[in-house]
Amino acid sequence: MLQTRTLAAAAAAASLIGLALLPAPAQAAAGSVHLYKIYYDSPGSDRGSNVSLNGEYVQIRNTTTKAVSLKGWTLVDAKNHKYVFPTYSLGAGKVVTVHTGQGTNNAAHRYQARKWYVWNNDKDTAWLKRSTGTTADTCSYNSTRVDYRMC
Repeated sequence: MLQTRTLAAAAAAASLIGLALLPAPAQAAAGSVHLYKIYYDSPGSDRGSNVSLNGEYVQIRNTTTKAVSLKGWTLVDAKNHKYVFPTYSLGAGKVVTVHTGQGTNNAAHRYQARKWYVWNNDKDTAWLKRSTGTTADTCSYNSTRVDYRMC
């Protein structure tokens, strides 16, 4: 009986060690750069003021442990409004807000310098694409009950 318990305990320990040695999924271990929030219906009436345009934005989050170059990455909506990141690096664990209107770019805020709205107030889809054209993330919404979507 003691020998059976010892063999069973050894087998259980070996299987736990085997599980511990299996590689974790790459995304879980490395994190990702992904769409975090879309604020698609800026406060107030949509009259095209720069304040209103900048109230419409998309946030992109880097959950990796290293800065990621977003040079050449694009943010695109269903009607193919496209924002292309110039030379820009998103720090580890940081969020960048991409506003629709005009402003001064810095590490936390980027501006598309558009004169009219990009994100529909009822439904749309955002694509974040790498410089190679492959899709890093997508986020869709279909609601007029709220003004934003957490992705």
